[in-house]
Amino acid sequence: MNTVTTLDQTELYVKDWGSGQPVILLHGWPLSADSWDDHAMALADAGYRAIAYDRRGFGRSSQPWSGYDYDTLSDDLAAVIEQTGAQDAVLAGFSMGGGEVARYMSRHGGKSVAKAVLVSSVVPLMLKTDDNPKGTAQAVFDKMTRGMKEDRAEFFGKFFEDFYGVGMLSSPVSDEVIDWSRQVAMQASLKATLACAAAFATTDFRPDLAAFKVPTLIIHGTGDKTVPIDAAGRAAAKGIAGSTLLEYEGAAHGLLVTEKERVTRDLLDFLKR
Repeated sequence: MNTVTTLDQTELYVKDWGSGQPVILLHGWPLSADSWDDHAMALADAGYRAIAYDRRGFGRSSQPWSGYDYDTLSDDLAAVIEQTGAQDAVLAGFSMGGGEVARYMSRHGGKSVAKAVLVSSVVPLMLKTDDNPKGTAQAVFDKMTRGMKEDRAEFFGKFFEDFYGVGMLSSPVSDEVIDWSRQVAMQASLKATLACAAAFATTDFRPDLAAFKVPTLIIHGTGDKTVPIDAAGRAAAKGIAGSTLLEYEGAAHGLLVTEKERVTRDLLDFLKR
């Protein structure tokens, strides 16, 4: 099994496919690197090196008690970049993973990064505050925490319906996708699940936006109920100089599945520029 060892000796599971310019894929909460598989295959087939890893506490990586703040998570990303020898890399962060991209750009000066991609990302600030009125109220995150502590499996069943935009009359994904997502989520430790939820809910990435000195693509669905676009994708586009925002009309949060072909096409187009 391919692994990377972090500064605090946490073992991260890494998938490294293909050759060429490296594209490092950071997964969302509460999934694993496998959520990027379709896109990683397309990247490798197109002549790129696709590197995806399980965040600490999730998937096949170690489950330490601590280290679920974004400073540590960005240090984990730095360890992956260094130990895989990735140079002129493209960082692509989905949902929570977008925060790791942003913090890496500021904390590590964007070392070895040529481009950045944020997909359905939590950047720049999810939490509703006086100066972030379009954010999500703390009460919503408190309810999530209670649900996970009471019955995590049941909570994720409903969570992934919103995640993928499942409605009463229609669904853009199969029941099996919902079941698979819940199974992957349940592989994570409860500690990591709760701590990472707190991290992505409250971390303010607005000061990190100025550190994006590379071409940046932002992709976000206008129907995203998990990470609403106004406080996320649109705000990030305003704060990252020279960035490009692609809005997917009516699309929900789980774009890697529901808009799989479109995301792959837009990602490859961006890489070729």
